[in-house]
Amino acid sequence: MTRRLVFLVPGALALLAGLDAALLLLGGWAPVTTAKLPDLHGILMVFGFLGTLIALERSVALARPVGFIAPALLGLGSIAILTPAPLLVGQIILLAGSLAFTLLYIPLFKRNLDDAVLVQALGAVMLTAAALMWLGGVPVSGLIAWLTGYVVLTIAAERLELARMSISGPAVVLFRLLVALFALALLISLLWPAIGMPALGAALLALVAWLLINDVARRTWRAPGQPGFIGACLMAGYMWLAVAGLIWVLGGVPTSTRAMDATIHSVFLGFAISMIMAHASVILPAVLRIRLPYHRSFYGPAALLHASLILRIGLGDGLDLAWAVEWGGVINVIALLGFAGLAAASAITATRKKAKATKGTGGSVQTNRGTTSAKEDSK
Repeated sequence: MTRRLVFLVPGALALLAGLDAALLLLGGWAPVTTAKLPDLHGILMVFGFLGTLIALERSVALARPVGFIAPALLGLGSIAILTPAPLLVGQIILLAGSLAFTLLYIPLFKRNLDDAVLVQALGAVMLTAAALMWLGGVPVSGLIAWLTGYVVLTIAAERLELARMSISGPAVVLFRLLVALFALALLISLLWPAIGMPALGAALLALVAWLLINDVARRTWRAPGQPGFIGACLMAGYMWLAVAGLIWVLGGVPTSTRAMDATIHSVFLGFAISMIMAHASVILPAVLRIRLPYHRSFYGPAALLHASLILRIGLGDGLDLAWAVEWGGVINVIALLGFAGLAAASAITATRKKAKATKGTGGSVQTNRGTTSAKEDSK
């Protein structure tokens, strides 16, 4: 566990720095105040936190030392952009980490020739493209569509793997077609934004519709315990992803601060963070080889996250109410920190119980290690 935790620490630091930057952008109090931190908010959250976490999970699945190059570089790059070193240094490291992450999918695909892995690889290509454009001077606001592609395709492909046993062949073919249309619309948006962005929004809405119809979460979100929690987080996440798609369909390229804020936080908080909350008790045990039992208290910060997004996006961005954006943003941060605290408490409690049980039986108790896949949530 200790060796793997080393790769996760930079991602955790990037999350904390990203949340600090969020508070600064909201104009409120923040523990750390630096001039450049607000400009790095999106990079820290997507490359530093999400990128490092997902790359580490994929590295564990590959089970080869070379696979850990990707999370190591992404973590190192996210730390580098926080230091006094020239920003270029961190940008180059993040680009190298994104490229290593993309190459990591080659042996994963060769293992079983799964087309879902190819879709995840396409998402990593979009992350690499975003890193390259940022290095070339494109502002972070110009990377949103590409970073959205990375997050959406990565998670959608993982959900396809779980749904494959219960869906028909035509549904899989349709999924491939929708991914191809999404990628095509993204390329068009680079050349003709006025046409490409509404098309990208339409493709995103179509992917959301496919997920809502075919994901196992549609049948489990009302179930008790962990399956119900995972299903509820997934269904809520899909709703926020649909909000981003509607904004692009109706408004094209976001030109106002409110439209941009609503799009970004619908995708990366409402969707991506909701997915992290859903799978934390499955992925982290697999990655770190620790126990992190689900607890019904997890519903608290998850519900708080979505309620705060309704306040921030529905009232704040929708009605142009600055106070709703500010309070919603602050509660966003509280929800994330609250979930992290509950997850840590669950892991510590489980570790202590395991230690006591082992001590009480003379060290003869054995526990099952987590798998390297999130497939447990379908049980």
